[in-house]
Amino acid sequence: MTTTDTRRDAGDPTGPGPTGSGPTGSGPIVFDPFDYGFQEDPYPVYARCRAEEPLHHNTTHDFWVLTRHADVQQAFRTEGVYSNAMGVSLEPSAWGPHAHKVMSFLGMDGDRQKRLRSLVSKGFTPRRVTELAPQIERLTDRYLTRCVELAESGQGFDWIKDFAGLLPMDVISEMMGVPQADRDEVRRLADVVVHREDGVHDVPEAGVTASLDLVVYYAEMVAARKKQPTDDLTSALLAAEIDGDKLEDDEIIAFLFLMVVAGNETTTKLLGHALFHLTRHPSQYDDVFAAPELASGLDLVDPWIEETLRFDTSSQVLARHLLADVEVEGVVAPAGAKLALCIGSANRDERVFTRADEFDLHRPKEELSQSVSFGGGRHFCLGANLARLEARIALRELVTRVKRIQVAHDECLRVHSVSVRGFSSVPVPSIEVR
Repeated sequence: MTTTDTRRDAGDPTGPGPTGSGPTGSGPIVFDPFDYGFQEDPYPVYARCRAEEPLHHNTTHDFWVLTRHADVQQAFRTEGVYSNAMGVSLEPSAWGPHAHKVMSFLGMDGDRQKRLRSLVSKGFTPRRVTELAPQIERLTDRYLTRCVELAESGQGFDWIKDFAGLLPMDVISEMMGVPQADRDEVRRLADVVVHREDGVHDVPEAGVTASLDLVVYYAEMVAARKKQPTDDLTSALLAAEIDGDKLEDDEIIAFLFLMVVAGNETTTKLLGHALFHLTRHPSQYDDVFAAPELASGLDLVDPWIEETLRFDTSSQVLARHLLADVEVEGVVAPAGAKLALCIGSANRDERVFTRADEFDLHRPKEELSQSVSFGGGRHFCLGANLARLEARIALRELVTRVKRIQVAHDECLRVHSVSVRGFSSVPVPSIEVR
């Protein structure tokens, strides 16, 4: 994956934002999620939009943006206005009535969405997620042991490449039935699907090709399970039935594609952000890793996860197709327009969160409960419990085994994507085990 260097803390309000678009900047607001400068730190632009243009229009690419928490939350919960039927991506070639072919029920509305999500939920059950815990623990132990060995040998390791980029893909692959031998290639294809080059305003050819390769791979896997079912999610989806209604092959393939791209990428980014941001805040870092009693540090793992989700969420922007006019403070986005729900901005809204631009491990639970990182309404993320379970097991094990961990913040590299935010590299030069 091609990356670029990150030389300052993501979301640091004291850092320089994109030119002319900081929180106190003058001139027109430039909200351009295709721009590398914006991707490096979009938060100053979000702040200006919330303060000056809560319904902002990008005239260059012709889409509208909602940035305030109340408006984003209302959009998630409002039926019949903010449609998913054209997809959730701002990119032109990913936008259209066929978006559901790779986005599954995330690219549907109404009864159609309800039917597909209900059938998928027959296979992707809470019990199946809970039963993954021993596998997640085993994989966590394997990768973390290797990281410790690398650190103790003096080589150091990369939190993303050696841990956070491996664990979620292996969890999902084991859940779906992807063989170990295929996982590196599936992971590579998923990375290519998400990555964007600077200045590219659409899905690049490499991303299209990678998407097609994943679809073909899952089609072959579905065909194999039809001949010989196994104890995995793919077979469970083939067997799922409600009143005689069953999933079509292309519906299963689309859901598997959604899982490997959305589920894998976002959890990797969550784990990356969790370590990056906590280690940027020494006193809070000490509360977790240097607590006199290990139990005290472990008790902070869940708040650590939730504050990371709020402060620098993996999924920043989701598109919607307007079926009716939307008005905010006298500004109208017309029916038929493309509109972006800016999750990253909503989670930093000072109207809801105290000191919203500060990473605060001890933030009140009532504030954390207002995070919209997993969406809301009928499209609330189906994989939210799995993401939290993976993060909880991974970070608890890290705290249990490691007393001190050093991150080379100035050497961290960001992934470049229109909607997903995270790191492709978080170097760890050294650790001290307990």
